[in-house]
Amino acid sequence: MKIDVFERGFSPTPIQELTDACPGNRVFLKREDFLPFSFGGNKVRKARHFYREILECSADVVMTYGSSSSNHCRIIANMAAAMGLPCHIISPEENYRDTPNSRMVEQFGAVVEKVPLSGISRAIEARKTAYQKSGKNPYFIQGGGHGDPGTAAYEECYEEIHSWEQEQGISFDYIFHVSGTGTTQAGLVCGLLACRQQERTRVVGLSNARTLERGRPVVVQSALSWLEHVYAPRTGRRISEDEVERAVCFEDAWRLEGYGCYNNAVVRTVEEAMKRYGVPMDTTYVGKGFWAMTEYVKREKLAGKNLLFLHTGGTPLFFEDRCGEENAG
Repeated sequence: MKIDVFERGFSPTPIQELTDACPGNRVFLKREDFLPFSFGGNKVRKARHFYREILECSADVVMTYGSSSSNHCRIIANMAAAMGLPCHIISPEENYRDTPNSRMVEQFGAVVEKVPLSGISRAIEARKTAYQKSGKNPYFIQGGGHGDPGTAAYEECYEEIHSWEQEQGISFDYIFHVSGTGTTQAGLVCGLLACRQQERTRVVGLSNARTLERGRPVVVQSALSWLEHVYAPRTGRRISEDEVERAVCFEDAWRLEGYGCYNNAVVRTVEEAMKRYGVPMDTTYVGKGFWAMTEYVKREKLAGKNLLFLHTGGTPLFFEDRCGEENAG
């Protein structure tokens, strides 16, 4: 079954200005949460590319990996349900809990297989093999929508941003976003380099989980993969590894203790964003990243700059209890 919203394409997501978000600078918000499927978010933009590949290869089972808070798992489960396909999610049993996303995954009819984190890779391969032996044709999507299709989605997003700049006569000095599995940042970097804007704009990935040592190389390799396998064959132009290395700014100073961890400042950021701007954020992804952006601005003493922050989604998680004693401190 084909999904109309994916078939007919997306309109560019809106960009709005937030007054006094970072005093002394102009702050804009790109509303990826407005993408028209399953509460929106960056995982929808990526899912559209995986959707095309699923149709092309005639897959009859969709598989992926993610935690109970994963926006990616919610959207893939929703996409599979809309296509009339079964969905199988491998999820780490450590810290698995009831969340708005996990409840929707179950409502979409996805099978959630919980396994120890140390056994994730083995479980994925075993399940793929079992489906194949039963005559099925599984299509596996890496956690977070990792891979060239995910990178391609955010190279396209950068093109949207660049077109908006040209139309509005505004140039962004910085583009901030939450960097998780890496392809959102990789795609933005690829778009920046493809449009030759790396001397004008800085893309800053604000990690919500991974350390610099683990996270940055993944972003670099993801960008290099897309540039080699997609961009170079399409354009005949090659972008060097040195150019990519210089363009990747990955910040882990505000990851706190990692994925799912937040503090009172993040909670206040979420509350203020809703109260002042009517914008829902969450403590796992967007709210944590927006707080990290404000801290980056203070650390770097930025003034008189045009800043763009990508709202990468996660609206269902806004409704979680954001003030639990275990995480806030």
